[in-house]
Amino acid sequence: MEFVSDVTVELVRHSAADSDVVWAARVSTAGEQSLEALHQDPERSKGLINFLMRDRHGSPFEHNSMTFFISAPILVFREFHRHRVGWSYNEESGRYRELQPVFYVPGRERKLVQQGKPGRYDFVAGDDEQYKLVTEAMEDSYRHSYEAYQEMLKAGVAREVARAVLPVGLFSSMYATCNARSLMHFLSLRTKDERATVPSFPQREIEMVAEKMEALWAGLMPLTHAAFNASGRVAP
Repeated sequence: MEFVSDVTVELVRHSAADSDVVWAARVSTAGEQSLEALHQDPERSKGLINFLMRDRHGSPFEHNSMTFFISAPILVFREFHRHRVGWSYNEESGRYRELQPVFYVPGRERKLVQQGKPGRYDFVAGDDEQYKLVTEAMEDSYRHSYEAYQEMLKAGVAREVARAVLPVGLFSSMYATCNARSLMHFLSLRTKDERATVPSFPQREIEMVAEKMEALWAGLMPLTHAAFNASGRVAP
């Protein structure tokens, strides 16, 4: 049995570059152009991307694709799958394979205590006793649930039935495919950033996934990423 406090995000394939945005946008005024021509005037391309982002001309940001492999606790995917427009998902199935005993336990840096009322609250660090309680309670619960799961499987119970005893702290994995526009919508809601015009208060576990995805995307489309931040992290 393995207890994990982090998530995994890998970029497994992509067709995504700033030039995709410029190419898609300029076809409306200049017709079809070669990608080589677009690279000849990088400052003009930067200005165009900033204009598109600022004035929320969103469709040019859809002509690209990124596929991520994500391994995280099931509780993350239950939030993730609320993002439907511009996303495709394939998650591992507990009906067809035996689920492995990898479970989420918050690290010491994860703030544990919620203060304030719904809609007006904040999280603060827990004390040593609270972290000890969380760790021991989660690990003990995980052990009992996985033992029950294994007991049913050994007795011949179908995987799709036996999995019902497993908690949302169990790790799952999926492929998630999106374009830059759908990713920006995701990031605007699932990250907390001082540059954001509209504040967001994501659960830390999905924010951990979002931060890793953003870093990978920023490497592919740095001009688009910079324009996103300059525009208050509001998706076009």
